[in-house]
Amino acid sequence: MKHGFIKTAAITPKIRVADPEYNAREIIGLIQEAAGNGAKIIVFPELCITGYTCGDLFLQETLLESAREQLYRIVDASKELDALVFVGVPWAKEGKLYNTAAAVSGGKLLALVPKTHLPNYGEFYELRHFAPGNREADFVWLNRNAEGEEDVLFGTDILFTCEEMPDLIVAAEICEDVWVPDPPSVRHACAGATVIVNCSASDETTGKDVYREQLISGQSARL
Repeated sequence: MKHGFIKTAAITPKIRVADPEYNAREIIGLIQEAAGNGAKIIVFPELCITGYTCGDLFLQETLLESAREQLYRIVDASKELDALVFVGVPWAKEGKLYNTAAAVSGGKLLALVPKTHLPNYGEFYELRHFAPGNREADFVWLNRNAEGEEDVLFGTDILFTCEEMPDLIVAAEICEDVWVPDPPSVRHACAGATVIVNCSASDETTGKDVYREQLISGQSARL
């Protein structure tokens, strides 16, 4: 932090749909570039490890396993970096699939923040594949190496606090969550969050870019 400010980065990688290995390689390179330029909070789009437009491939275990493996690869690549990274990944839990933002820092998967509001209108049909996320955090267990299982927080109402900068309190929401009448970011701000990240894969239609910027500016002012 310098004079109360930190650098942030919002990154849109060039990905291949349903190719997590390629996408993770691109994501890792961009994380390293952003961190090398001093970014301390780095945000990627929702579902960027697989691509947002996988359709019914989201129901294939092969894709979901590959996405988990490549998320772990991104986690391992963050070991030497001083940054908090949010990257979008589909995550299966107790028989349901969730659209989540994985919070990664210092070689650790800190938490998985699920999307709460799932668009199911127009060109969107997320309810076909995903379930709405839980607000109160519980745990998922990962068995990713010989050292045994580790538990990771899973839920919408999670805050990430920086020990070196206690006033830096970060929360996450995903795309549609900020478009609804009662966004999770309102609760996050009331709970003390000072920075809200939004992992979005919003498509482009005429005038939407202007409206989106106005929406985010207004929400930022309100909070």
